[in-house]
Amino acid sequence: MIFEALGAVLIGFAIALSATHWLPDRFPERTLTLATGPVAALLGALLTRSILGPGHPVQVMIAACAVGAALLSVLARPPHRRLRRPTTTLKGHRTA
Repeated sequence: MIFEALGAVLIGFAIALSATHWLPDRFPERTLTLATGPVAALLGALLTRSILGPGHPVQVMIAACAVGAALLSVLARPPHRRLRRPTTTLKGHRTA
């Protein structure tokens, strides 16, 4: 069980590190992202192990990866876009 937990933490850290590396504008809080990844993966591994029981290390690691990625996606922000203003005035609309 210790190796499953350690593996889940390492998987979560790898997912969080790759998310901050590839999408730095979507994950501006690097410390929060790097903390959430391992905790989420460990939570997924422990939950899967409690449901399946011992003897399913591959399934536990797959679930750790899935839960870690899913909970990291909650932290993702939309990309910054410039707001476009209409170039023409709308009918019946007054501009100040």
